[in-house]
Amino acid sequence: MVDESQSNQHLLKKKEALIKHFIASDTLKTDKVIRAFRTVPRELFLPDSLRDSAYNDTPLPIGNGQTISAPHMCVIMAEILDLEVGMKVLEIGTGSGYHAALIAEIVAPIDSQASGHVFSIERVKRLSESARKNLERAKYSDRVTVIHGDGTLGHPEHAPYDRILVTAAGPKIPEPLIDQLKNSGKLVIPIGGVYFFQTLILLTKDLDGKIKKEKRGGVSFVPLIGKYGH
Repeated sequence: MVDESQSNQHLLKKKEALIKHFIASDTLKTDKVIRAFRTVPRELFLPDSLRDSAYNDTPLPIGNGQTISAPHMCVIMAEILDLEVGMKVLEIGTGSGYHAALIAEIVAPIDSQASGHVFSIERVKRLSESARKNLERAKYSDRVTVIHGDGTLGHPEHAPYDRILVTAAGPKIPEPLIDQLKNSGKLVIPIGGVYFFQTLILLTKDLDGKIKKEKRGGVSFVPLIGKYGH
């Protein structure tokens, strides 16, 4: 029991050190994302063998050739999305479930009655099942719905969405996702080749449905697989 307590304290210290680093480097910019990153326990979304590495700023393997994104990448994407309490968000690529929990903590904070919700699609069945368990263990299963399927098709049943996040790189932005984005919505997705030469794109749709795209820097993600992916 003492060892577990010491381990938890060690992780908290590493998390706080990472938060200070992200703030100093202007990676963490807003109070809502800082609070969410501080609140969501990343260690609960990793294999036990990698628990002590939870706050190393690096991607980590979660099985089936997939990874949990480095903390700085999760933070950057959350900041770009400009999330607000009460929003409905679609995530493509659940992975471990961590990023969905981070988003859920912003749109439906754990200490509020906000109606925000995250719908997250995972193509690998084993990962979708483990993500559900991770989210339940971390107490986010009431705010995140995990769906097993082809994320490039989106999830029309609950469209339109205020925000859409894609955590794998596609050759182009899947049309179904643009169609399912609400007017005045934002979509963030890495675009490029398989593992190399990818660019993070912010797509905004104005009140009249007009599309604008902005480049937000070079990134490296696993490939987006599906009908409208690689």
